Amino acid sequence: MNAAQIERCFNACFSKKYQVFMVGGAEEPIYIPGDSASLASLGYREDFASSALHEAAHWCIAGLGRRRQIDFGYDYSPPPRTAQEQQKFFELEERVQALEWIFSDAACIDFHASADNLEVGTGYFQERLVGTKDELLTWIEGISESRARAFRDCLAGNSGVDLPANGLGRKRYG
Repeated sequence: MNAAQIERCFNACFSKKYQVFMVGGAEEPIYIPGDSASLASLGYREDFASSALHEAAHWCIAGLGRRRQIDFGYDYSPPPRTAQEQQKFFELEERVQALEWIFSDAACIDFHASADNLEVGTGYFQERLVGTKDELLTWIEGISESRARAFRDCLAGNSGVDLPANGLGRKRYG
C-alpha cells in the first residue's frame, strides 16, 4: 500500500466516529487535537507510508487524555542524545513501533525499527520489538472496539493480506 491508501483507510475507520483525519505532506509529523469547530488532524511526513503507519500507531495507542494534547503531550528530544536519553526514546517508542510493525505487515510494507538517531544501531531494540509485537497482537484481539484492530483489519482488507483466524503470528501475515 502507499501513503494515500493508508490515509484513506485511517480516515474511513476513524474520521466520523473519532472526529480525526490523517493527512500527508507534513515537514514533520504532528498531531493537533480538534475542538468544537474542527476535527483533530494527524499529519505524517511527506508521502511516506511508514510515517503514516507510525503516526497511526501513536494515535491508536493514545488514550483520550493524550488525544486532547498536541503531539499527544510528548516532548520530542532530537538527536544527538545521551545513552540515557536514547534508552528513554526506545522505551517510549517500543509499543508504538511494535504496533507500527503489525500495521506494516497488514499493509504489505517492510518494517524497519527506528532509533531516530543515525549514531545508534537498532539490533537490540528490534529484538525487544518481537516480544512486544506478540503482546500487542494479543491485546488487539482481546479488546472489543479496538481501534488498532479496526485499522489493521482495514489495511489487510485493502492490501489483500489474509490474516490468520486469530490475527496472531510473528511473521508477515501474507
